[in-house]
Amino acid sequence: MFITTKIPLFFVFLLQKCEKLLPIFYWSAETGTSEIDFIIQIDNRIIPVEVKASENLRAKSIKIYREKYSPEIGIRLSMSDYRNEGWLINLPLYALPALPEILSQK
Repeated sequence: MFITTKIPLFFVFLLQKCEKLLPIFYWSAETGTSEIDFIIQIDNRIIPVEVKASENLRAKSIKIYREKYSPEIGIRLSMSDYRNEGWLINLPLYALPALPEILSQK
């Protein structure tokens, strides 16, 4: 219960800290049926980032985004363990501070 109720506050805090360093965008399909929580740009790379507050790892929206824009990498933050699925990396929420290092290796 503690983790679940604190996660939104944690992300608000992180966004406030990161916003000055890294432009953050949002994407929604024209039909409104899919959305990506965050789109970040690092150098010339556009990276979709989806956040899941549970272990549900269905990635419908990020797959739709990939079909349309073909990003080289996508990030899914969730309560699940680390998993590298080629173009899609699942990163546990607690490991968010490691994201810059992970992206620099890709």
